[in-house]
Amino acid sequence: MDRWMAALRLVGVGFFIGGAIVLGVVAGIWLDDRLNTSPALGIVGLLLGIVVAFYGVYRMLIPLIRDKKNRESG
Repeated sequence: MDRWMAALRLVGVGFFIGGAIVLGVVAGIWLDDRLNTSPALGIVGLLLGIVVAFYGVYRMLIPLIRDKKNRESG
């Protein structure tokens, strides 16, 4: 069952990356339309989405890495 949980966590990581980037771009484009600043905020949204995705992936994978190290050492 442990392998299934790890696999599901990795699938969730993929969805999180896609969702964070898409949400950042959509929010940036929406703000561009409202403030007439195209494409500046779309690019900022993309960059912000990428930063959030990397941070989220880091936070999601740390428990997996620690668990693997604990199993190898013990």
